[in-house]
Amino acid sequence: MRFGIIKERKNPPDRRVVFSPNELARIKQMYQGVSIKVESSDIRIFTDEQYKNLGIEVANDISDCDVLFGVKEVPVEDLIPNKVYFFFSHTIKKQPYNRKLLQAILEKNIVLYDHETIVDAHNRRLIGFGKYAGIVGVYNSIRAFGIKFELFKLPKADTLSGKEALIANLKRLVLPPLKFVITGAGKVGNGAKEVLDAMKVKEVSVVNYLTKNYAQPVYTQVDVLEYNKRKDGKILDFTDFYENPQDYVSDFERFTKVSDIYITGHFHANEAPVILTSEMLQSKDCKIKVVADISCDVNGPIACTLRSSTIAEPLYGYWPSDNKEVDVFHPAAIVVMAVDNLPCELPKDASEGFGEMFMEHVIPAFFNGDKDGILQRAKITENGKLTPRFSYLQDYVDGK
Repeated sequence: MRFGIIKERKNPPDRRVVFSPNELARIKQMYQGVSIKVESSDIRIFTDEQYKNLGIEVANDISDCDVLFGVKEVPVEDLIPNKVYFFFSHTIKKQPYNRKLLQAILEKNIVLYDHETIVDAHNRRLIGFGKYAGIVGVYNSIRAFGIKFELFKLPKADTLSGKEALIANLKRLVLPPLKFVITGAGKVGNGAKEVLDAMKVKEVSVVNYLTKNYAQPVYTQVDVLEYNKRKDGKILDFTDFYENPQDYVSDFERFTKVSDIYITGHFHANEAPVILTSEMLQSKDCKIKVVADISCDVNGPIACTLRSSTIAEPLYGYWPSDNKEVDVFHPAAIVVMAVDNLPCELPKDASEGFGEMFMEHVIPAFFNGDKDGILQRAKITENGKLTPRFSYLQDYVDGK
């Protein structure tokens, strides 16, 4: 078995990598029949020398490897035919901008595994950078608040050495009694929670959050049935929501009336209701000052996310009454942070954490006959065709 770590070629450059040098050294130690080669890169967070120092081969050509691991989409012209690839393809939701990529993968007889499709038997995702998106998202939301109200200045996250430096900067602040609401309790939401807990921001129940005033910053973390409600008023369970999202409407307005900062960490299905509507944002009762849309679905469930923003320019203003973008310092503006690649701001921490998850959940499947079905469930293409699990993408591939 020959594993290859590919150079990231998508622009803007991404410094993350699937495996740190230490993680590759662990793989070599645990699985004697493995050879590993790392494609030379001048942008990766870990240098070529760091890999070489641990006995990992670094080369300009890795076309002799069987399985190739990357983070972002591989440009069509750089795809090597008849290989096995792992990367975020951004095709499984039929994203129009990547149709040609999936077509090329099929034409080149590539076996594609998408990091998003690596799930357990209950379809729970096993691999992702979500935790680090949540961590940076909270930091950026607090930084945005300080900028908007000229209370304090935090350095940009990507200028810091890592998560610990980020948290240390936040701990130095004396915040006013802000209220933070987090939607979602997955990896993103729990990454956000980790930072707020480290700052000693107090977690409170939904009832207390909605009804009480506090002399200190507080937060609440809510799941789908706490910010959505059935149209007929019945109170059912999560299964009903996931199976019948069209029967629900947003119940988030009760949070907009008391929240200063909203941090999104939810997963949003196409049929699910809009969470934060333009009507909520236009309401005189709306208290929200900053929206950190970590999920960053443009024209999706968060009405003020008019576009994604960038690490270089992470913030923009949203004017609710006109539903348009304005300057952050416009007096009526809500500040929006909608960076769609937040984990890139913590490339070392994110890469190390990602590799640990991959080592735990995926690598063993190559050597135990895939006894838990990890690879089988994750495989999108094989022998120039979509696998049965992903046959729903056929009309997308066909351009229909």
